[in-house]
Amino acid sequence: MAVSLFSHDVSDLCLGKPALRLLSLSATVADALTALKFSDDYFVSVWDCRLTKNGCGGGDVDGSADGGEFECCRCVGKLCMVDVICYLCRDQNLLSPSAALCAPISEILPQIPGIVMHLEPSASLLDAIDLVLQGAQNLVVPIKAKLGSNSRRKQLKTPKNAIHGGREFCWLTQEDIIRYLLSSIGHFSPIAALSLDNLGIICTNPLSVNYHSPASSAIGAISHCIANQTSVAVVDADGILIGEISPFALARCDKAVAAAIMTLSSGDLMAYIDCGGPPEDLVKVVKARLKENNLEGMLQEFTNSPSSIGSPSFTSSSSDEEFSPSPSSRKYRRSSSYSARITRRSEAIVCHPRSSLIAVIIQAIAHRVNYVWVIEDDCSLIGIVTFLDMLKVFREHLETSE
Repeated sequence: MAVSLFSHDVSDLCLGKPALRLLSLSATVADALTALKFSDDYFVSVWDCRLTKNGCGGGDVDGSADGGEFECCRCVGKLCMVDVICYLCRDQNLLSPSAALCAPISEILPQIPGIVMHLEPSASLLDAIDLVLQGAQNLVVPIKAKLGSNSRRKQLKTPKNAIHGGREFCWLTQEDIIRYLLSSIGHFSPIAALSLDNLGIICTNPLSVNYHSPASSAIGAISHCIANQTSVAVVDADGILIGEISPFALARCDKAVAAAIMTLSSGDLMAYIDCGGPPEDLVKVVKARLKENNLEGMLQEFTNSPSSIGSPSFTSSSSDEEFSPSPSSRKYRRSSSYSARITRRSEAIVCHPRSSLIAVIIQAIAHRVNYVWVIEDDCSLIGIVTFLDMLKVFREHLETSE
């Protein structure tokens, strides 16, 4: 049964997926900020289009011919707000963030081979999983036009969503594949009921930072977490998990959060990016420290940002105590509840080594994360389990059942 499931076309996973917002490789960092502002996704796709008389190579999208020339387009990567934020935190950009925004996006585009791959709608689910296991985070798939709707689709085309020739694309993520497999989880009995411990899929060396350490010391870890789609764990001196600095939470902030990263502790940064807006007292701290460090350009950008207004009252509450880390960590006013997407919080989603695979999958999907932290009963951090680890389990199950 699992074998037949893996033979399904990836077009089955694309139903209802929105068209990608396209950004040219020749765009600037400022252009990327604008695209991200109006995007419903954390990321925007970056495309390289060129004219050639010899046709398009393998993997390129072949546009319509005009005067004997073909426009060949290829998605070469993706960008999110965190890429911009980390770029603004570079030493050479601290004094003049506005000038840094004029740079081409090639300055901030992650140089990770194979992070984005093209895939035809007729490819199998197994093909998609194999590409993900090889390092692809996003699979770019053409959106099939509905029969009889060509004229209407042409009317709906915009340069933002279509390449030359009027083709639109969506992309599939690890979450999309895991969701699809979850709908047929019965095919993977009994491994779905096994514990993380039994499956041996807990990574015991996750990226972490001390609660009281400068948030700026975590910039490298934050950049790395974008690449592996996880977060930076925030722990105390005893290794107790307090929360996380999530690239996905940072992605819903504006560029002014770079000032907070350069001036606050890791613990204060968690409070700053929490839902409800930054606390007013932390906003004052950021402004004062920027002034002390003579970062006038960054201070001006921060002052002109809506986030510089701050929230006069700040509370952190949990709507879900089931996965709360522990009474000992509540002194930091942290729980493990996330609200969805736009109101992502800095609390960590946690499980235990004895948690079953299916329980952790459901937990991650419910909170729109690609990973779950694994802790001991005393809330000390053991490690992390990711969607990638789970896909490896499902792929191995197929090999043993063939």
